[in-house]
Amino acid sequence: MQMKSVETRKSELETRRAQLVARMKQVDTELDSHDEKDWDDAAVEQEQDEVLEDLGEAAQAELRSIEAAFARIEEGEYGFCVTCGERIDEARLDLLPATPFCSTHAPGAKVRQQ
Repeated sequence: MQMKSVETRKSELETRRAQLVARMKQVDTELDSHDEKDWDDAAVEQEQDEVLEDLGEAAQAELRSIEAAFARIEEGEYGFCVTCGERIDEARLDLLPATPFCSTHAPGAKVRQQ
């Protein structure tokens, strides 16, 4: 597998950031657009709002990860695990381009048997 350049990864992160910002604007627009008609409609809208708020919070968390990845790019540390310093596998970066961890040190990674 050929390694992608840091510039290619940066471009992918910029694209994803733009998608997240657009999604957050849509969520805000949807949250602001409700006209409560009656109690039943209000209850349904509240449930939908909770889902939208969760989506917005997830987008904000991913944006923070992307901004941290941009900082690592500027520092020349992108693509290396912040815990052990080893290079992060290309396949992992393909799936999670903003990740700061190798698969061994990712949160929730199983401890390997020795």
